[in-house]
Amino acid sequence: MIYFDNAATTLHKPDCVKGAVLQALDAMGNSGRGVHDASLYAGRTIYRAREALAKLLGVGAPENVVFTANATESLNLAISGLFQPGDHVITTVCEHNSVLRPLYRLQGVELSFLPIKRRTEVEAVGTGADRVKDTGILAYNELESLLRPNTKALIITHASNLTGNITDLERAAAFAKKHSLLLIVDAAQTAGAVPIDMERMGIDVLCFTGHKGLYGPQGTGGVCVRPGLSIRPLKVGGSGIHSFDREHPSEMPAALEAGTLNGHGIAGLGAAACWLLETGVEQIRAREQTLLRRFVDGVKEVEGVTLYGNPDLDRRTGIQSLNIRDYDSARVADWLYEDYGIAVRGGAHCAPLMHEALGTREQGAVRFSFSYFNTEAEADEAAAAVRELAEE
Repeated sequence: MIYFDNAATTLHKPDCVKGAVLQALDAMGNSGRGVHDASLYAGRTIYRAREALAKLLGVGAPENVVFTANATESLNLAISGLFQPGDHVITTVCEHNSVLRPLYRLQGVELSFLPIKRRTEVEAVGTGADRVKDTGILAYNELESLLRPNTKALIITHASNLTGNITDLERAAAFAKKHSLLLIVDAAQTAGAVPIDMERMGIDVLCFTGHKGLYGPQGTGGVCVRPGLSIRPLKVGGSGIHSFDREHPSEMPAALEAGTLNGHGIAGLGAAACWLLETGVEQIRAREQTLLRRFVDGVKEVEGVTLYGNPDLDRRTGIQSLNIRDYDSARVADWLYEDYGIAVRGGAHCAPLMHEALGTREQGAVRFSFSYFNTEAEADEAAAAVRELAEE
């Protein structure tokens, strides 16, 4: 199988990740719930993972890295814990349902959505010049028009999971700083794949998952919180400290980590973070960009193939979504796997507003997403398969 569904989860992990999980399964007790070797081993392993992730993501202190089960839990935690009735939040049409659904559920909180650029606003670039509406580039110049007196935050993805477009976080952060807004970033598609420095980039809350670009196990993720910012806990309960207090501890990270952590998964995530620091996120990004360019070069001139995303591939992650003629995207994904052994993702990708903006609500899109562990030969095979399907 040729696996190009890495935006959903990276299938191939570094060997150190597997080794760390296996070692933890044999040796790990419950962190913070004892003074014996198994418990201390768990605590030290989890703390080392915090340190590695803090360094990787530019977080001020390890205790401001809070572990969760995934980016969905991270975003639910941040969104439910920072807003109250009467607040107004700006977000974008690029967002995943992990942002949209928690926002929709808030009672008494108003929402505004930053759209993508209209056809007349997008410069003609390369082969995408005749399909500029398909670029999915955000209309950043409309941010000011969305501002209200009660606006509290800008919630924005670092990169679309549908188009791979990388958000202009510098511009977003400047807008948020100018108007004293919280900047909450969904880094599900970029943590480990694109360099991130939370402090330098002016991010207040960074939400990530472990099983994608971080090459960690499923069931791992986290929230990085700017020092001094308080978030109401999503859940309370056991913490291993202050057991006689009726209220959950307020100290980070315990304040947002009620219950037993996924120590075995975090051991793997910590090993993955160390591997990323050693390998270099820049090197990983360069590899994925090489594969993306190779694939795009192989399909961009094919009649009947529509590409989505910024034509400037330097502003993209290793994702290319496309459609072939008017074929249903789920059917194309089935054909690619059944006839060519190529695993991709068809459908809506949990990004409903982006599909509506691109006009692909009914057809969906076929997403190819590349990993550091893919090869040029695999990218070439995928391009050849798309060409064959378009010619049928």
